[in-house]
Amino acid sequence: MNSNRPRLVLGSASPRRLELLGQIGFAPDEVRPADIDETPLRGEAARDYVRRMATEKCAAVTAARGESVLTADTVVVAGRRILGKPVDRDEARSFLALLAGRRHRVMTAVALKYDSQYWQRLVETTVKLRPLENSEIEAYLRSDEWQGKAGGYGIQGRAGAFVSWMSGSFSAVVGLPLSETATLLRMIGLTPSERA
Repeated sequence: MNSNRPRLVLGSASPRRLELLGQIGFAPDEVRPADIDETPLRGEAARDYVRRMATEKCAAVTAARGESVLTADTVVVAGRRILGKPVDRDEARSFLALLAGRRHRVMTAVALKYDSQYWQRLVETTVKLRPLENSEIEAYLRSDEWQGKAGGYGIQGRAGAFVSWMSGSFSAVVGLPLSETATLLRMIGLTPSERA
């Protein structure tokens, strides 16, 4: 093992981000979730908000010498409205009703810090959900898959059946743009591991 290799800290509690990292051969040395206030600023544009969240999460994770920190944030945007993680089933229902039958944008920002330097990438994907019956929405809500998901749905689960069209990065919609993340990690000398 290369002792000069930066240690990789994943600053996220998301099991999906951990799985996606493993999918491209990266295993973090440690998972250290960031805890920040995720309230959008008054009038803040979605792109600015998601970039700020990824960067603030990165800054909130303490890194020792030789450690790099990777964080990400994902939001769903309907028109100009930012849809974060629903607080309860009623909000998840309202999100799905809003998104049904229309296109929306999913923005994921990924941030990396190492040796007091920061890098960031923003990936935007357009997704269209087909029209949904109330019974379909209720059945999805009963599955509890909406919990902890921006916009109230997870494209990698049952809600994949709701998606009629997509343009962009599937992995970014799940929560981590793989190509951009791999590029950032290579910039600091991290390469995929055979054991990941």
